[in-house]
Amino acid sequence: MSINHPSFGKLDDNRIIIFDTTLRDGEQSPGFSMNLQEKIRMAEALTELGVDVIEAGFAIASQGDFESVKTIAETIGQRDDSPVLASLSRAGQMDILRSAEALKPAKRKRIHIVIATSDLHMKHKLRMTPDEVVQATIDSVTLARQHAEDVEWSAEDATRSDPDFLCRVVEAAITAGANTINLPDTVGYALPEDITAMFQNIRNRVPNIDKAILSTHNHNDLGMAVANAIAAIRVGVQQIECTMNGIGERAGNASLEEVVMAVRTRHDAIPFDNRITTTNILRTSKLLATITGFDVQPNKAIVGRNAFAHESGIHQDGVLKMAATYEIMTPESIGWAKNSLVLGKHSGRAAFRDRLDQLGYKIGQNQLNDAFRRFKDLADRKKVVFDEDIVALVDDEVMRDHERIRFVSLDLHAGSKGPAKAALELEIDGAVKAATATGNGPVDATFNAIQQIFPHNATLQLFSVGAVTEGTDAQAKTTVRLEENGKMVDGQGADADTIVSAARAYVHALNKLLVKRERTEPVALSA
Repeated sequence: MSINHPSFGKLDDNRIIIFDTTLRDGEQSPGFSMNLQEKIRMAEALTELGVDVIEAGFAIASQGDFESVKTIAETIGQRDDSPVLASLSRAGQMDILRSAEALKPAKRKRIHIVIATSDLHMKHKLRMTPDEVVQATIDSVTLARQHAEDVEWSAEDATRSDPDFLCRVVEAAITAGANTINLPDTVGYALPEDITAMFQNIRNRVPNIDKAILSTHNHNDLGMAVANAIAAIRVGVQQIECTMNGIGERAGNASLEEVVMAVRTRHDAIPFDNRITTTNILRTSKLLATITGFDVQPNKAIVGRNAFAHESGIHQDGVLKMAATYEIMTPESIGWAKNSLVLGKHSGRAAFRDRLDQLGYKIGQNQLNDAFRRFKDLADRKKVVFDEDIVALVDDEVMRDHERIRFVSLDLHAGSKGPAKAALELEIDGAVKAATATGNGPVDATFNAIQQIFPHNATLQLFSVGAVTEGTDAQAKTTVRLEENGKMVDGQGADADTIVSAARAYVHALNKLLVKRERTEPVALSA
């Protein structure tokens, strides 16, 4: 049955809406944080990817969250091709009015309301009776409809809610004006058959269900998130809430790239369509990894570096003869390049810019100048420059453009005959500061110098180094994890010099920590 939705009009039965919550639920991942410019860049990438809805944040969570939702609404939200922009709200007046204010500039906006419906959550978290939850649902949806035609209502912990009560509160939400009903598996507890039964029950028993789109939001605590999303699609659910790389609370959410490619690859069994430009998947995934400082695991489906690698002799023989013997999709279909060998030290600015365009980067003149300078420095030290090298250096340079702390230079003396010595320069809020420090090796000396220039109480929890490409002249890619007062962040840096990449990674993590310090949790909502 087709639904006439305020944002999507007459929706075909086989049309799937991709609701991306990378900027909201995804950013709640332990150690993740994004500053305003990073959120805007990620929102731009998601728009280019073709998502239908971007949940830009939780406007009342902090002033920073409000500003990010508002700025995305003022920029991307003003475009004719803008996705629907959503802000999360609890079922309270202050939350809804804050979301409405942040979303006001957007041409297409959605207020997303969430309230828990399981006995466990109502009793111990909300301390509300079922009747009070129903009334809060009616009041909040009614208020939201005064500020937006597109209102989504979510039943937190729906999969552990009483089926009779769930039907009652869903009917109340739709009567009050909600036109999308989301039933999340909040703690990743459900199996696919549980998801199927829940949505079939809602379809069969809620009399006004034909006035709303059904939505599913699945967490991955038991590794079932994508399977549960597919199960929901197959019983008529038309909105999938997901994140790039599957990031999110605890074990994460249903992975956008896995859901989309499952639907595309198994269209025989899942005959549904969406608007995602799949060739943009890989670069969107890599952009997110650079922004958050978290790489996906090598064997991650679709976007992991081993996703299309074949080591077994039998497999290699089959792939060489006919790729379809062991590959159910082509690497090019999600954005992997056939040939990544591109530029060298004699390449000019025009060739460099052309390659950036091919890789999906749209940057300004100043950013191009900074990136080209680093490219020429790299090309002088490296015989062959690969696409992966360009992605690493551009992400490292351009994505740090608005950070308070920036790497300037590093001079080292290290060896086996004495303590290492590091002379470091950093730019702090526009002013260059210098320090010299010693340490137990060049990394320790460099980090001690950073501590002198920018004192802090964070402790180093993780330090790892990998190579961007093959060969002894490859760029190093370093990950640094810092922890301060229970707040954890990861930073990444890339450079042909391993210690410089470590310094860049540490500085990146410090900038993440500055953002994380500003985040506060809103007070709990109760009756």
